[in-house]
Amino acid sequence: MSRILQRSHIAFVHDVFMAAISFPLALYLRVGDGVRFYQADNILFSAALFTLIAAASFWYFGLYRGIWRYASLNDLTRIAKAVSVAVAVLFLVLFLTTRLDWMPRSAPIIQWFLLMALLGGSRLTYRIAKDKSTARALVRQGTTRLPVLLIGAGDEAEAFIRETERSADTPFKVVGIVSLTEGRVGRNMHGVDVLATADKLEDVIKKLEMSRHGVPRRLVLTGDALRHEDNVKWVEIADRYGMTLARLPKLGDLREGLADPLQIRPVAIEDLLGRPQARLDRDRVREMIGGKRVLVTGAGGSIGSELVRQIASYGPASLTLVDAGEYNLYAIDMEMAEKFPDLPRESILGDVRDRVRIGQVFDHVAPEIVFHAAAYKHVPLVEHNPNEGILTNTLGTRNVAEACRAAGVATMVLISTDKAVNPANVMGASKRLAECYCQALETLPLDQRGPTRFVTVRFGNVLGSTGSVVPLFRRQLEAGGPLTVTHEGITRYFMTIAEAVELVLQSAELGRHGVTDGGKIFVLDMGRPVKIIDLARQMILLSGLRPGKDVEIKVTGLRPGEKLYEELFHDSEPPVPTETDGVMLASPRVVDYAEIKQVFDALEDSATNRNTHQTLELISKLVPEFQPPEIGVKSIFADTPAETANQVTGDTA
Repeated sequence: MSRILQRSHIAFVHDVFMAAISFPLALYLRVGDGVRFYQADNILFSAALFTLIAAASFWYFGLYRGIWRYASLNDLTRIAKAVSVAVAVLFLVLFLTTRLDWMPRSAPIIQWFLLMALLGGSRLTYRIAKDKSTARALVRQGTTRLPVLLIGAGDEAEAFIRETERSADTPFKVVGIVSLTEGRVGRNMHGVDVLATADKLEDVIKKLEMSRHGVPRRLVLTGDALRHEDNVKWVEIADRYGMTLARLPKLGDLREGLADPLQIRPVAIEDLLGRPQARLDRDRVREMIGGKRVLVTGAGGSIGSELVRQIASYGPASLTLVDAGEYNLYAIDMEMAEKFPDLPRESILGDVRDRVRIGQVFDHVAPEIVFHAAAYKHVPLVEHNPNEGILTNTLGTRNVAEACRAAGVATMVLISTDKAVNPANVMGASKRLAECYCQALETLPLDQRGPTRFVTVRFGNVLGSTGSVVPLFRRQLEAGGPLTVTHEGITRYFMTIAEAVELVLQSAELGRHGVTDGGKIFVLDMGRPVKIIDLARQMILLSGLRPGKDVEIKVTGLRPGEKLYEELFHDSEPPVPTETDGVMLASPRVVDYAEIKQVFDALEDSATNRNTHQTLELISKLVPEFQPPEIGVKSIFADTPAETANQVTGDTA
């Protein structure tokens, strides 16, 4: 600490000295030898006065909090502010005392540029000297750095190359850059050439192989490259040439000080989604959540726990966590205690199936915003246990929704799934029924619905969530394989957990302004679907293994209720964009509240009594697209044939 203080004091003395000589030098530059005709007392008084003013200004603007070795544009900006204030104050004082009768009017301008050069130039000279000494030290030590090839010639690449040249500790040396566009090919970035475009990656690697550098040891992707549609090919190319695939920190993390520019990380499967992830309008979400009482059901699950984390960061008045699983609830509660110890919160064991318990919780907490994430989501398990799926996913949603109405909750957000579109399984149908109930409530007249807005958010598979394919593949890889895929052609939409939750929060903010009038549903634009077999191959390659040689991929056949591909929209519900990029609106069929209430009462009776046949029949009445093989049930839309109903009303998402 004393050493830092000594250095800052030395820098301060240096700057004050430069300020002291800047006034007479500026005057000399203006009038030349004519300076001898000016009164020495005026010059000395003005120089001394400016020295005192400049010293105060320099310290006030924090010129000594930075490190000269890492002088940057921010430091230059601070210097400019400090010099401008000091020069302005000096000449204001001189004008008030002497009317500047003896001084040329251009002297302040000359002094400003002169002092900027004296202060900024010395810092730049010091930085250059230190960087050169570091480079010489590396040469003397015979330091060998790993050759790396960058894909992407943007700001992240520039920051990484700059730090590798500056730092004595980095083990990397950038030997070339592959650009994503033609515009930067042939140009140079801190002495590193942009060799070609990404479609010529293999040619670049072969060319480097014949050079003194040899084949690069690592292929490093920047943020733009991670979102490129060819990133899957690069995984295979890296494997072919024995290169390790890695990625740079995101530019946003660098700007916010969350990452080291020299840190390169293994590429995770979520990095290869091939599209930019949706981003949150944080100010609007903070306005929605800040100071509000918020309740999350299913708070211990993958989506629920991420919801809790993000909501807590926006400063709610209180946060209530509800979950039926003791351990999951305990885990997220402990995490909140560590990260947000001052946030008023309550963790409550409770099952959304239990209407009385949910009512007690709402009476006790009086939430203003409710996020309903409690659900069974594993398709084969719900297919084999349809009554349990209906009791939790469908009737549990009804219990929460009616509790919201009774408590006067401002906004309820139902988290749904793409499997609710043309559902081929009980899980998808149970979520579609949940959507139908919230839609029916949303379309009620205000005097019947009350103040509550019912917002439904639909999205696809979440990478890394419990029960999803990625954790399964990871476990299978750890066991040595094989990785099991149910069908070679099966595809799914994917997003990250954080992205899914950001969508939920953004949709809640939009929904409270009436965007979902008429029972509309929010859907994320998830880009193109991903083939599961390709996902398996990528995970094997990213583990440093070879598909088909080191680890087998086994096709096991479709499971009960499993579809080859999922849909985000029904054919008859065309997407409508919203003011938020990546968030769209669907307009699926809306069922009358009186009709759906009657069927739900019957569903409660059949599911509670575990009358599976009757449960499936009732599901099909509200969701005619869902037709179990053993039954054929006439739609409740008796005046409209099923085929026509699908075409006209759209389905069921």
